[in-house]
Amino acid sequence: MGLAMKTDCQICGHTLDARSEAYICIHECTFCKTCTEERKHVCPNCSGELVRRPRAPLTAAAACPLG
Repeated sequence: MGLAMKTDCQICGHTLDARSEAYICIHECTFCKTCTEERKHVCPNCSGELVRRPRAPLTAAAACPLG
């Protein structure tokens, strides 16, 4: 099962496309870089660590063949 790849920061509502720098916790709560840094990389929902979300490939040719 892949990531949900939510499209908005859950705090400020900033739009996050598949190539945006975004941060997620274990529950896939999603935040922009600014909101993540303001919270010192701690999820305000579960207190888990916020880590950089992987970026989607630019083209279908770069997609994982296993997906």
